[in-house]
Amino acid sequence: MSSTRHPESAAYRAPPHARFVKAALAFGACLVCHGALAGPPFVTDDPEPVERGHFEIDAAASGTVRAGSHSGTLPGLEINYGLVENLQLNATVGMAFMHETGDRTHYGFGDTELGAKYRFITEDEAGWRPQVAFAPSVTLASGNDHLGLGDGHAHVLLPLWTQKTIGNWTTFGGGGYVVNRHAGQKGYWTGGWAVLRKFGERLQLGGEVFYTGAATKDDPSAIGFNLGGTYGLTEHDRILFSVGRGLTHVSDTNRFSYYVGYQLDL
Repeated sequence: MSSTRHPESAAYRAPPHARFVKAALAFGACLVCHGALAGPPFVTDDPEPVERGHFEIDAAASGTVRAGSHSGTLPGLEINYGLVENLQLNATVGMAFMHETGDRTHYGFGDTELGAKYRFITEDEAGWRPQVAFAPSVTLASGNDHLGLGDGHAHVLLPLWTQKTIGNWTTFGGGGYVVNRHAGQKGYWTGGWAVLRKFGERLQLGGEVFYTGAATKDDPSAIGFNLGGTYGLTEHDRILFSVGRGLTHVSDTNRFSYYVGYQLDL
């Protein structure tokens, strides 16, 4: 997943994957040549790893508007590599921005995510068995949290993701626990579910609903949604897009979020 993250404001520092809504980054989806894949442009990730010896590269712009602030990543870069069959390694880096009302815009290197995805159950295409993967990741505090460009501390996500495709329809989702041992904060659960449909050989559209718990007793948990999809340019590249907003604590978490990206298979 997957995923470029959004920095938070000093006034409200949401849990790291709530920002994902932002970018949803996070918020790859290709249906042209591999069937339906998921992940960016959605917050919810999928269990499908990149094929052995191949790269999947996502370059994107993403952001979230909250009460009094607009934060995001421009650009963000996610690199996925198929190390062996059913196992990929991934890294996400980006240049983050933060603008708060009455203050100048801050811009600089954001937090860095390193992860892996291991698919231990493959899909039975003729039956009902879905594919399932474990996708641990660690987010490193490489962004300046005093300027709102990062979280200021490392955290680990331990999720399980599952996916099933039937005809033109693909559904995927799951979630996991965020290990967060920073002083004054706590671990929390995060997850989501998405449904996508293919329209011809190039276009795939769908939506998701996702949840993020609270990292402190003062932070609200958050529920939100995104609508988006992918459009294939050639067999090996495509445009990714999504827009969405929060459904709870909207002013503090997500009045409007967006993701526009380009994905390339090598």
